[in-house]
Amino acid sequence: MTHDANLDATGLLCPLPVLKARKRLQPMARGQTLCVFADDPAAVIDIPHFCNEQGHTLVSANVDATPQMYLIRKG
Repeated sequence: MTHDANLDATGLLCPLPVLKARKRLQPMARGQTLCVFADDPAAVIDIPHFCNEQGHTLVSANVDATPQMYLIRKG
């Protein structure tokens, strides 16, 4: 799936991947997608929770790869 922006959050630990994703999503238009790369083990829980709490859609999550890849559609 195509996306509108990337965020490389590899090497960052909780809560930085979520905080950086929130900041990166702010200027984006509703419906645009952000691809987040992270290697923090907590991101598996934190990113889906962030999406649910903020009204974004977690389109896909590849947590079997390193780094993990999350595709978030801005709500």
